[in-house]
Amino acid sequence: MEHLLIALPAVFAIVDPLGCVPLFIAMTARDTPEKARQMALKACVTGAGLLIVFALFGGLIFKLFGVTLGAFRVAGGMLLMLTSLDMLRGKQSATRTSDEEEKEGVEKDDIAIVPLAMPLLAGPGSIATVMVLMAEGDGLQTGTAVVLSILITFAAAYAILSGAPYIKRVLRQTGISVMQRVFGLILGAIAVEVIANGVRALMKA
Repeated sequence: MEHLLIALPAVFAIVDPLGCVPLFIAMTARDTPEKARQMALKACVTGAGLLIVFALFGGLIFKLFGVTLGAFRVAGGMLLMLTSLDMLRGKQSATRTSDEEEKEGVEKDDIAIVPLAMPLLAGPGSIATVMVLMAEGDGLQTGTAVVLSILITFAAAYAILSGAPYIKRVLRQTGISVMQRVFGLILGAIAVEVIANGVRALMKA
């Protein structure tokens, strides 16, 4: 439970399904509600699967490229910090998607895999987060907590995206922006902790 309480806020904040609501509505404006829900389900299943793969097998990437754990913590923490700063300023983070990708998504018939699953939900920041969380812990308990966090986050993401029009109507853009800033603050604190741990590991090396 302790590992889950650490991992879940980090994963939910970086995936930020609430922040995807306005884009999802814009990208599915010409689709029926049923098709929009199907694309949301497909995107969430794909995004969750992608993050679980990187969480479980990310350590092999360290060995393949000769990257030390300390260096990855610092790099991942900096990426999280950039994302959190954009969230605090109420901006769509450039580490998640670009203007060109958003425009292409609006024009595409099926946006489930690209750009919704990747890079909006399971982007570089999300991948770095789950890999860092796995590296920060020790064994089965940490792995279980991270995988559960991913599954819970994407179950919530599907619920949020399925009800996107209603959520936007209730929260309005102001409410969504407030939620983004709260999650951005949480993510910024996590980023500082990850960077600090990475610097300590590099100093000991």
